[in-house]
Amino acid sequence: MTELDNTTEKKILDAAKVVFLEKGFDGARMQEIADEAKINKALLHYYFRCKDNLFNAIFQEAFQQFLPKVAEVMMTEKPLFEKIEFFIDNYITMLLNNPHLPGFIMHELNRNPGRIVNIIKSSGVKPEYLGIAIQKEVDAGLIIPIDPVHLIINMLGLCLFPIIGKPIITGFFFNGSTRAYQKFLSERKKEVTSFVINSIKKK
Repeated sequence: MTELDNTTEKKILDAAKVVFLEKGFDGARMQEIADEAKINKALLHYYFRCKDNLFNAIFQEAFQQFLPKVAEVMMTEKPLFEKIEFFIDNYITMLLNNPHLPGFIMHELNRNPGRIVNIIKSSGVKPEYLGIAIQKEVDAGLIIPIDPVHLIINMLGLCLFPIIGKPIITGFFFNGSTRAYQKFLSERKKEVTSFVINSIKKK
């Protein structure tokens, strides 16, 4: 793929994010995406052919920045607390770089949940590796026994809500200040990491 192709594809994906976020998948039209990208509709169809392909590409682009790195770290012999810190840091970074993603995921979970499950499964992330790391720390007397599923869901929820709840958090806690909200998010990685580790660390 040439540099021009890459530039055009990025323009299309950026435009699709804007239109999907505003209109939702069902409400978005290919012509609107082409107009947003400032290209003709024929060129849009040449690159992606249909809305489904565009939607898939947006998910893949975001998750490819995150899931393979997480999968690789989870399979190492690093201590559990380092894995937790790595996961939270990279997950929040991914959400900050792709603020459209939570809305897309919520929409897609109602429309076609299997698509997201397949994307995650194909990334190589295996929850059982976290379970092995947890059991090792439990056996060493470093943490309390905990179900890996609960630990993963706790981390996901603590990271995800501040992104989904941006209008509430910004308006209620920070009087509409985007700068204060961004500062809060920059502190969130350490806060969530500390909270999760302290919740499972053996006293």
